[in-house]
Amino acid sequence: MAKKEGNLEAPTRHPIDWKSDDFYDESSLFNELERVFDHCHGCRRCVSLCESFPTLFDLVDESETFEVDGVAKQDYWKVVDQCYLCDLCYMTKCPYTPPHEWAIDFPHLMLRAKAVKHSKGESKLRDQILTSTDSVGKVASLPVVSSVVNGVNNFKPTRKLIENVIEIHEDAELPRFESNTLRKRQSDKIGRTAIGEAAGPTQGKVAVFGTCYGNRNEPIIGDDLIAVFEHNDIPVTMAQKEQCCGMPKMELGDLEAVEQAKNANIPVLLKLVEDGWDIVAPIPSCVLMFKQELPLLFPEDEAVQKVSKAIFDPFEYLMHRHKAGKLKTKFPVALGKVAYHTACHQRVQNVGRKTQQVLSLIPDTEVSVIERCSGHDGTYAIKKETFDSAMKIVRPVVSAVKRAEADHHGSDCPMAGHHIEHALGDGTNTEHPMSLLRKAYGI
Repeated sequence: MAKKEGNLEAPTRHPIDWKSDDFYDESSLFNELERVFDHCHGCRRCVSLCESFPTLFDLVDESETFEVDGVAKQDYWKVVDQCYLCDLCYMTKCPYTPPHEWAIDFPHLMLRAKAVKHSKGESKLRDQILTSTDSVGKVASLPVVSSVVNGVNNFKPTRKLIENVIEIHEDAELPRFESNTLRKRQSDKIGRTAIGEAAGPTQGKVAVFGTCYGNRNEPIIGDDLIAVFEHNDIPVTMAQKEQCCGMPKMELGDLEAVEQAKNANIPVLLKLVEDGWDIVAPIPSCVLMFKQELPLLFPEDEAVQKVSKAIFDPFEYLMHRHKAGKLKTKFPVALGKVAYHTACHQRVQNVGRKTQQVLSLIPDTEVSVIERCSGHDGTYAIKKETFDSAMKIVRPVVSAVKRAEADHHGSDCPMAGHHIEHALGDGTNTEHPMSLLRKAYGI
């Protein structure tokens, strides 16, 4: 019987059996890596997505057999280290994802490999620190401390020292820390009660999961989100408490830490859902974590499944309201040309181009969509060993922004937006789409 070339059906994600003994068995892992790498080598259509695939294909092409069996098993880690779990290969390129009989899920195989590596104690101290966003953020966002940290991060001599000591590239753009956090700014929203007007799948009242980045690094995005939602008569509250969603630790392969984050966040969010609140988060990776990754990691946890069904991308939420006639469409300020970069972790939520659809409601506004990964990933673009690769990956995005000759440019992922801004190097500032929408509303 002939093999099918590829799927004619939508890809299906299967739960991750990360607590089984086989999951951490290195011999079993290498067998699966060899199987999948052999199929990838025969296909090669993902070569343009990230550095994992060129790394793999170079290893094959430089081997004695010109096949995967000629690649040393220890060199497989070179492929794993280049993957930052953007998920685009699975969602947009691979023709052999489940239900195809080859059942290739490259990102989750890379996650398994990262988990094996972490379980062996081989995660760098630098990476453990970078992914401890709550611990680092609590200290770095303290009054006075934040000014010192921001100053050090922008001082060339100290950046060179930092590169030599902990291998964070001296030229990488590092996020600012704000002592006036989102939770401080919006403290009056915490624990409030309200009645919403349901429409479509939305309950009409929203609890904001601020996220570690949105809380301590760029709280203005949360301010703008709340202003836009309240302008549209959507009551807003904030979770009583929260910690990092767990995505950084997942990308490290530290799944035990992911479970700890889940155990801290889910009960709080579940209580909000049971009280009739929808959940919205301003960072796509955090929405994806609750919407897709936690349900696959904890498929038997009913609370995780309930929260998953109640969390929305902000622009996805606004488009649901618009379809029900509940979104205000009077925009006194036109935006002109907008170069809009779609974040990878928003694209793989499979909600469509909701940000573009909302911004396109603004009169005299033209939105150019850029669907290429920026290569940032939160940590990939700042590490000494991967900074140059990140700058290479972002080049097509930069070229698209330049071609658009836009009045504004930005991304739903603020870190991707700043990476693009850094690579542009022309003095223009990235603007988050929610900030642009607030500007268009004139509020």
